[in-house]
Amino acid sequence: MVVGAVPLAPAVSSSPPVTSATTPARLDSGLAPLPTARLVLAIGSLALGGFAFGTTEFVTMGLLPDIAAGVGIDIPTAGHLISAYALGVVVGAPTIAALGARLPRRALLVGLMAAFLAGNVLTAIAPAYGSLLLARFVAGLPHGAYFGVASLVAAALVTPDRRGRAVSSVMIGLAAANLAGVPAATWLGQTAGWRAAFWAVVGLAALSIVSMVAVVPGTPGNPDAGVRQELGALRRPQVLLTLLVGMIGFGGMFAMYTYIAPLVTDVTGLSAGSVPLVLLVFGLAGVLGTALGGRLADIAVFRSLVGALVAVGVLLAVLALVAEHPVALVAAVFGVSMATSVLVVNLQMRLMEVAGDAQMFGAALNHASLNLANALGAWLGGLVIAAGLGYTAPSLVGTGLAAVGLGVLAVSAVLRRRDPADG
Repeated sequence: MVVGAVPLAPAVSSSPPVTSATTPARLDSGLAPLPTARLVLAIGSLALGGFAFGTTEFVTMGLLPDIAAGVGIDIPTAGHLISAYALGVVVGAPTIAALGARLPRRALLVGLMAAFLAGNVLTAIAPAYGSLLLARFVAGLPHGAYFGVASLVAAALVTPDRRGRAVSSVMIGLAAANLAGVPAATWLGQTAGWRAAFWAVVGLAALSIVSMVAVVPGTPGNPDAGVRQELGALRRPQVLLTLLVGMIGFGGMFAMYTYIAPLVTDVTGLSAGSVPLVLLVFGLAGVLGTALGGRLADIAVFRSLVGALVAVGVLLAVLALVAEHPVALVAAVFGVSMATSVLVVNLQMRLMEVAGDAQMFGAALNHASLNLANALGAWLGGLVIAAGLGYTAPSLVGTGLAAVGLGVLAVSAVLRRRDPADG
């Protein structure tokens, strides 16, 4: 498991904790400084949980034909299993975060991982399509809340100047799943039956629970939190604007990624066997981009968001232009993946900054917005392909979505100048 690309300092500093409107004091939880080895193990444990979530989220795509045959449905119907998981994320993230903000955070993390484990057990034993659909919804419920809570715990374990890197180290687990977990689980599902892939995820979840109990320090929840206070984050313009940036701007990547297989085969002219190699490049770039995103977040979150969105828009346009050339295509895919990974980390940090006392709620909402981005990008990409514009058109749609996202950030920047205390 990749824990992070940079060293993480224990949560101790020779100067008083830095607090401001955008670096809330509540993240400094009063924990005793951890030895470096324990700190690395703690954040690695949180990343392992992210690895498990990422594996189960994306392995369904690689095993759709096997799952469809296994429960007696066609492939388009099996695609609804992906939507069910995404719907679980969108429903679960705000609900669990609002209800669980008072709970001790390590206990909440263990509970979320236990619920995730149960959802994957139900997936592995589901006898028919209806029960399988419900199981995928249940497995998705803890996803967004887990990453929100894990990000807050990781940020509380380090000094304020290293919080971006701590959060990115947790997110690297999700990125590493695309690089290693999903290919391995897909291979397992194809050779030993699709249910074996989800039993493997159950094993990852169990290992994650054991490791969190062993090495993640107990961290208190917010005793003053309540459902009304958490939901109050949605009255903050900067929270809503940041969620829009995620849903619209990140949707551009999904417009391209959803249709990357026919792009590689029909436009670039490579064999179907080349698609996994292109996806491997995408996954590697995601890990590197996540690590870079943490470094950039520790320098300037808002400027990093702007730069990442500009890069996403430009690189998607370049991809559309060079898609016929294999080397250029792979380079463009690498760049898009890096830029979007930087975007995800900084969206997470931005929501933690602007959510006020509802930090858990804000952090959890990031993954709800990204799942909505998935649906939006895939839908718009499908529309332009159906209109006969070809498989490069979704990338140009992505450029347009990135431009709209920059417009939303411009509104956010204007509000920041008018009221710096609000983010």
